Amino acid sequence: QVQLVESGGGLVQPGGSLRLSCAASGSFSSINVMDWYRQAPGKERDLVATIARDGSTNYVDSVKGRFTISRDDAKNTVYLQMNSLRPEDTAVYYCYAGIRTTGSFRSYWGQGTQVTVSS
Repeated sequence: QVQLVESGGGLVQPGGSLRLSCAASGSFSSINVMDWYRQAPGKERDLVATIARDGSTNYVDSVKGRFTISRDDAKNTVYLQMNSLRPEDTAVYYCYAGIRTTGSFRSYWGQGTQVTVSS
């Protein structure tokens, strides 16, 4: 059974940094796109950053220049380095991956990790 396990959330002051990790485990043949989403209280889950198998990345405008997504395919892990954090970055952060087990790629989500930016 494929699982995505996140870590690295917590409480940080405005201007601080956090690094989120999401590791895929289980039996699978390959991982396609890997994304980070976030969901603030009372709001929809929104895409924050995405990284393709070739390493190309895209970010939502509000995090450009502050967040960096990366992946280590040897470890089946995606990271989100978050710098210059703002209170409006407070949310539950979820990782997503398109993973091939048998046949076509399927969607998998992590359990979510809370990020709180507050003084």
